[in-house]
Amino acid sequence: MTHHDELRLLPWSGSDEKPCYLSTDNNDSHLSRLADAIESVELEVATELTHYAAEVLADQEADPTELRLLATGLAHSLSKTLRVAHSRGRRVREGGHPFAEQGGQAPRPPAEASG
Repeated sequence: MTHHDELRLLPWSGSDEKPCYLSTDNNDSHLSRLADAIESVELEVATELTHYAAEVLADQEADPTELRLLATGLAHSLSKTLRVAHSRGRRVREGGHPFAEQGGQAPRPPAEASG
């Protein structure tokens, strides 16, 4: 098992929205692979939402309700993405390589996200 400071932050919360952690020496365990898959989905959702946001914000006649829903979705997605970044950042500092599922490359934001 891993030491307390080496616990993996999982991409979901427990009861009362408390963080969940995984303690394992096997990065290929069922729970590790599930967490990797969920992280990948969350990053893909963030990418798609970023594309959608660019479309909505380009519409000069965008409905205020649609803008509010977009802001809510972006805030939720950012929260999930920050959790993934925090988890992966910890694993990089600990000598792991959390981007194996992307062929060793960190995910890149879409080009239009940078302006």
